[in-house]
Amino acid sequence: MKRDGEVRKLFAEAPEASGMAEHPHLMIEHSPAGYRWLRLARPERRNALDVDLMVAVRDAIGAEPETPVLLGSADPQVFCAGADLTISDSERSIISDLIYDCCEAIITRPGTVISVITGAAVGGGAQLAAASDLRIAGPAARLRWIGPPGPALAVGAWLLPDLVGRGAAMDLVLTGRWVEAAEALALGLVNRISDDPERDAEQIAGDLAARGTAAAVKTVMAAGGPLDRLRAEREVNRAAWARLTGAGPVGRGPAPAGR
Repeated sequence: MKRDGEVRKLFAEAPEASGMAEHPHLMIEHSPAGYRWLRLARPERRNALDVDLMVAVRDAIGAEPETPVLLGSADPQVFCAGADLTISDSERSIISDLIYDCCEAIITRPGTVISVITGAAVGGGAQLAAASDLRIAGPAARLRWIGPPGPALAVGAWLLPDLVGRGAAMDLVLTGRWVEAAEALALGLVNRISDDPERDAEQIAGDLAARGTAAAVKTVMAAGGPLDRLRAEREVNRAAWARLTGAGPVGRGPAPAGR
């Protein structure tokens, strides 16, 4: 486990992103149909996110911004367990900030992001799934918006009201309960449930790549508040992490590709 000072030095000195760097726990595949797969591949930790992996995911989402992206897992039993609970609080505070970078990139990039959820998506993993433009679930998908024990974090309060309405969003955020696939579909957290969600997502991504219609739709959909709420939740959580670690709020760190 890195000491807090080492983590801050690592974050401050990391080079600015210039493209998609290779990472052993992120599989990137290019389809001739015009879309890309990003697959989390850390099954021994249920795809839990550390700083390096989170930076790689952020940069891969930001790269080739007009290309549709499928975000999923190399292990069908899990989507993403959120931040790795075995690392330091300072590292997890950085991951929290990077998750909001990712979500903002998903919302603002012209190309569609489709999450393929075949297993559990928890905390930051549920944030990434819900921020995606479309969510295709398998029958075993389940989602939970909850943070780690300790800091009083807001997890998903910025985007769930748009998907499920304020009342249901308050239930999910305040209780942190599990939402199974059937309920997720009924609430509008996922767009469809499929026995072969990867195939369905690939068909949608290929069609969107051929038609190129997403950019205008996404510009309109992003107007009117979601980014303001995202930034508000980020600041609330920065303050919570600062109280926990006894340090000042974490800075933005290495700039994403294209900034």
